[in-house]
Amino acid sequence: MASRTSTLRFFSLLISSFAIVQMAMAGDPDIISDFLLPANGTVDANFFTYTGFRVLVGGYPPSAFKVLKATLAEFPALNGQSVSYAVLEFPSSTTNPPHTHPRSAELLFLIDGTLEVGFIDTKNNLFTQTLQAGDLFVFPKGLVHFQYNADAQNPALAVSAFGSANAGTVSLPNTLFTTGIEDNVLAISFKTDVATIQKLKAGLASKP
Repeated sequence: MASRTSTLRFFSLLISSFAIVQMAMAGDPDIISDFLLPANGTVDANFFTYTGFRVLVGGYPPSAFKVLKATLAEFPALNGQSVSYAVLEFPSSTTNPPHTHPRSAELLFLIDGTLEVGFIDTKNNLFTQTLQAGDLFVFPKGLVHFQYNADAQNPALAVSAFGSANAGTVSLPNTLFTTGIEDNVLAISFKTDVATIQKLKAGLASKP
């Protein structure tokens, strides 16, 4: 496997090309100025710099699936720029559970390892693919999708670009089983019993 340093160097070369693609895919409202000022009204080069990904350089893969984000919340300079990023770290045999991004498509680039990915369209058609390092895959805006590292030995590393500074994430397991929806409603919807729903809720509640 290529070293973490070399793969991150390759990742950095892709950032500029992703930015061009994402500007074409932009989904946020247009602004009528070069950029939006922060609340204090003053900026310097530090305002346009985000250092939150430095932890990836020389670091070790995490023990559980991890997402590092550069969105409006973490990087206020993205406000009005219609772009954001996420770095996805997959230890062996881990998944990014089914979820949606209501305000943007997702363009995923696999830097290292392999990933099983897929999405479901509004006609309930499932589209799946096995990605190799160097592959791109697009998840259309608002559709349920997932990623899974099926390799039992090796981690995977990917970066995702979004055409919104705040694409949003709706996790299906969390949305359905941790938000207080009544057990009977879920049991009827999934054609199962309340005991099964309660086990699912308990399992999610026990995870950090």
